[in-house]
Amino acid sequence: MIAPRAAKPTVRFVDEYCESYRDLFAEVRSFEAFKHLHVGAIAEIPRKSLPAVAKVNGLPNAQSLQQFLVSSPWQVQHLRERRLDFILKLLKGRKLILVIDETGDRKKGHTTDYVKRQYIGNLGKVENGIVSVDAYGVIDNITFPLMFEVYKPKERLKVGDCYQSKPKIAADMIQALIDVGFEFELVLADSEYGESGSNFVSLLHTLTLPYVLAIRSNHAVWLPKEQKVRTNRWRAYARTFSDGRQETRFIREIVYGKRRSQQYWQLRDERLNILPKVKLI
Repeated sequence: MIAPRAAKPTVRFVDEYCESYRDLFAEVRSFEAFKHLHVGAIAEIPRKSLPAVAKVNGLPNAQSLQQFLVSSPWQVQHLRERRLDFILKLLKGRKLILVIDETGDRKKGHTTDYVKRQYIGNLGKVENGIVSVDAYGVIDNITFPLMFEVYKPKERLKVGDCYQSKPKIAADMIQALIDVGFEFELVLADSEYGESGSNFVSLLHTLTLPYVLAIRSNHAVWLPKEQKVRTNRWRAYARTFSDGRQETRFIREIVYGKRRSQQYWQLRDERLNILPKVKLI
């Protein structure tokens, strides 16, 4: 029996990292493509298209990468399980801050699955594109991806698909991460999830997870007739951005009737623009 040839080397630290996944690929060509995609991911190229990734790896064309993604014998779930297991071992029982967010990519036409005109968060407007719901971990000011799932619009469902809202997708991801052993000290999400009581917030309550969730400024809260809404005075604080820049912001508590475990806060910037409220528990 002839032993399979060794995979061609790429960048040393990429090769060392990818070697931990070697047994998940039955074909050496699939493993090489796996490494080439990692090199492309870290390369300083403006657009991570397959032809651009092939070029930076010195490949004549993107055919091998396309073959890897479309028909090579490997399972993405196995890769995900291996990667999450590595992260858990590195954490050694430490808790994470969990961030739920969305990522969108503009796409032309409708040949790509689940593409439609929808709100693309990183563009800040409605465009033709594809959207995923993403779960990130944060620890020691380091942010890293945990899981993602593609959002499938009702109008673009395929045979066998079951529609799930973005909050439901996020809730399922949180449950899946907890099932494999992750622990979270706080959950952060925007108003898409903060206003979804039955699909998202209810799970956080069931799991007794502390959270800070945004809600829109016109979000309604039901109160008995005899209870009133009151607000505390504005307090200034320094908002520090990822680039180190700081801006003065203001925050005040809004009390709906009596104070409960779930609190509401309103924010505004230095130009007195009202920002989305947040609720925390």
